[in-house]
Amino acid sequence: MNRVPEALGAALATLAATAAFAQPASADAAPDGYPYCVNGSASDPDGDGWGWENNQSCVVRGSRADTEGSGTACPSGMSCGSYLVSGLGSRKSQVRAAGATSLDLAIAMLESDRMAADYPYGDDKSWDAANFGIFKQNWLMLRTSCGQFSGQSAAQYDNGAALNSGLGQDVSCLHQSQNHYGLDTWFAGHRAGASGLSNPDTTDISHYKAAVYWIKAQLDSNSAHLGNDTRFWVQVPAI
Repeated sequence: MNRVPEALGAALATLAATAAFAQPASADAAPDGYPYCVNGSASDPDGDGWGWENNQSCVVRGSRADTEGSGTACPSGMSCGSYLVSGLGSRKSQVRAAGATSLDLAIAMLESDRMAADYPYGDDKSWDAANFGIFKQNWLMLRTSCGQFSGQSAAQYDNGAALNSGLGQDVSCLHQSQNHYGLDTWFAGHRAGASGLSNPDTTDISHYKAAVYWIKAQLDSNSAHLGNDTRFWVQVPAI
């Protein structure tokens, strides 16, 4: 499963070339996607944490507007960040309308930059390891915990492709699977399949879980993040 922000470089390059986000190279982005103010509080005369530079809003680092300063720290030893993805806010709204929670959004956001099943079929895997839907649910977990696939065999994994276009089914199966296994075991099986279910306490599974919860914390820190174009990411190795 691909856990890295695959479109990060392209997205940042696009933002750098866009007038609305033109900033000197020294101004990196705050977790909500806005650039940090190069001149700090000098650009924020009213002290609300928001400044104005280069004809756009900017965030004063460490201020109350800086969710990085007030939010959950990036898990130790991992890289985290955020950037803007055009249209992602609409996608978040679609996923939430299908019944997704902020935890579900975090899982989908970790898997892809657009929260879509736009990766190679099955995530280039087959049988029980094949992944489907925006959450990249593996076929083993689907056929053992989601009602619509109950009793099916590993060889019938192609049936999981229904989740690629059925958002409501995708969210429903996710919740059924989480309820069936319990969250801790679900995380293990989601990350590592059968080996995760039999050995759920690996460092890799712990890192994956920490990454999801870091993204969830950012989403929960400001309700605007549930419907804006900001994508939060954590770099977790693909397996």
